[in-house]
Amino acid sequence: MGFASSPSDQCCAILKSLIFSLLISGLAEASIHIYDRDPFREVGNALLLSGGSEGITANDHLGRSYIRFENITFWRTKEAADHLPTLAYNGGLVQVIIFEAANRDNIGGSAYGGQRSICCTPDLAKLEGCKQGEVIRTPSATDKKWPVVLNVYFRGNALSTHMKKSKDVNIKNTGMYNLFFITCDPKLKGMRVTGKTVWKSPSGYLPGRMSPLMKFYVFMSIAYAILCAIWVYQYVKHWNDVLLLQHCITSVIALGLLEMTFWYFDYAYFNSTGTRPVGITSWVVTIGAIRRTVSRILILSVAMGYGVVRPTLGGLTTKVLLIGVTYFLASEMLNIAEYVGSINDIAGRARVFFVLPVAFLDAFLILWIFTSLSKTLEQLQAKRSSIKLDIYRKFSNALAVTVITSVVWIGYEVYFKATDPFNERWQSAWMITAFWDILAFALLCVICYLWAPSQSSQRYAYMDNKGEDTDDEETESLCREDPKCSISLVKQESKDDDTSDQEEAEEGKRE
Repeated sequence: MGFASSPSDQCCAILKSLIFSLLISGLAEASIHIYDRDPFREVGNALLLSGGSEGITANDHLGRSYIRFENITFWRTKEAADHLPTLAYNGGLVQVIIFEAANRDNIGGSAYGGQRSICCTPDLAKLEGCKQGEVIRTPSATDKKWPVVLNVYFRGNALSTHMKKSKDVNIKNTGMYNLFFITCDPKLKGMRVTGKTVWKSPSGYLPGRMSPLMKFYVFMSIAYAILCAIWVYQYVKHWNDVLLLQHCITSVIALGLLEMTFWYFDYAYFNSTGTRPVGITSWVVTIGAIRRTVSRILILSVAMGYGVVRPTLGGLTTKVLLIGVTYFLASEMLNIAEYVGSINDIAGRARVFFVLPVAFLDAFLILWIFTSLSKTLEQLQAKRSSIKLDIYRKFSNALAVTVITSVVWIGYEVYFKATDPFNERWQSAWMITAFWDILAFALLCVICYLWAPSQSSQRYAYMDNKGEDTDDEETESLCREDPKCSISLVKQESKDDDTSDQEEAEEGKRE
């Protein structure tokens, strides 16, 4: 009974932690972007550095939204500083640009319909009236102050220049905002920046795309807690009839509850401090990778008939463990690249690189699962095991629905991202992530329903004697038609017991 009590204790501990986290969830204020001598890169005729991209919600009734600059310092090379005389007052211009994604065309321009330029050229100065050597800015039709441009100058041959100690840019409209540090002076090549910016929404530090996920993981934690409570009750009640398969299902439920709760902790901490906790995020992505790996290996083993039509996986054990370890490593690297230390609302290129191995392994596992499931169904039909066959048919239907739904959603996800390259639909982007957690939970509920612990759990187990399942089922069907059947069975069992006792007594006399 020791194994049975551990999931119950674990569920109680997690529920207590969840209640505590809900009490401290009100401590919220934006994410903090830190620049540690980040270098500028050459793009077209400009040198620029992306300072961040986030969805910001504006609501004057709930609080003020802004982007704050703290200790922003620009550092140029000694070679660039030596080009200017010591007494020169303004020796180089750096511009800080803030614009909403919807107004991205208000930055830059093109002469005679040619290639678009960020910085004003002599031709553009004549056509559009911009100032040569500065970023081209076209005022917004709704607010002439936007896009915001802040100018910072180097003085003389100084190696660095500073912005004001604390400069706030108020955000009045909800949208996806982008920050860039730009210079049009080619002599400032090799420039770097230090300092930080604070992005604040009324609801807290979380970027706009991530903010709904914090509430979502509260509901998912509650859903897993309810499933955990129901499962553990049945698990403990029918402990003597629990199968190895049901032990594995228990571990998946516990891992799912841990993962959802830790995700909430991750976002709650981020929301209250403005920095993403690397430790908590690393733990949660590892727990998630373990849960997904165990879930897939469990489904594969069930599809192969492990514990139902075969006592062991035999020579396939090594292959199953190998693909499990491979999938865990691939999933872990993908999640680390996507989540650990990530605060922007735009996915990095590293995710695209790491997502390919996971997608390939998932496709391979799906093919292997359905191939094995087909063979298991054939074996059950040959043995005429109607009870097991019925369960496996429901299981295969659930898997088929899950795979079809996944393919449809992947198509929608590709369409969603392809038609929104600038993340203008960031307020609904959280559903892309949330869907996969909901789908995994739904499939887990189906599996829990099909293989719930009960007094008759042993009828799902593998039987050594061939035809035992068939005989039991045929006897059960006959008993339903004949009420005297149970009495005759009892008499037959007593006769068998008497015969076996006599045989044991004779064997004892011989010894």
